[in-house]
Amino acid sequence: MKTFLFALAFCFAAFAASNAGSGSNAGYKVGDTARDFKLKDVSGNMVSMADNRSAKGFIVIFTCNHCPYSVAYEDRIIALNKAFAPKGYPVIAINPNDPARQPEDSFENMQVRAKEKKFAFPYLLDETQEIATTYGATRTPHVFVLKKQADGTLKVEYIGAIDDNTDQPENVNEKYVEKAVAALNNNQQPDPDFTKAIGCTIKWKSK
Repeated sequence: MKTFLFALAFCFAAFAASNAGSGSNAGYKVGDTARDFKLKDVSGNMVSMADNRSAKGFIVIFTCNHCPYSVAYEDRIIALNKAFAPKGYPVIAINPNDPARQPEDSFENMQVRAKEKKFAFPYLLDETQEIATTYGATRTPHVFVLKKQADGTLKVEYIGAIDDNTDQPENVNEKYVEKAVAALNNNQQPDPDFTKAIGCTIKWKSK
């Protein structure tokens, strides 16, 4: 029995060690209330969701410069903002990566990329990685669609991928985010409201 308990304790310790420093946690689930944030955009201004009082909600996307998946989705992210910002659901892009681990995702390179692509939405730096950790983001890109409630709080309505085909946008069958926001604007629940985010792992700071 002692041998079994020792082995169990050893396995638990190994599991904990393997997850230490990952920055990940359970994060939000659909139906949870999401916290606001105040993060620096590429112009050096501090941006929060509370700044946009007229918004019905937000399409919060954890993304970055270097990840091939994020790059593949850039034009689609731009299109989402163009389609849904006028309908009350603007995009907010957040870079959660540690530039010490991935220099391409530095603040200076964020500024360059935003200018090159003419982002018409905030591109924010989650310097402490607190927001990515709180939300439970694990990939880039990773989407959280939030709906503003009557009391001003933000409810998580969809979590996951942008669509079902990273490499071939012309062959997308399911536009998950587009479908979710359209449903919310019609006072319906997104279906599906959760999909698996596909992309690069977030580059967490070393503990």
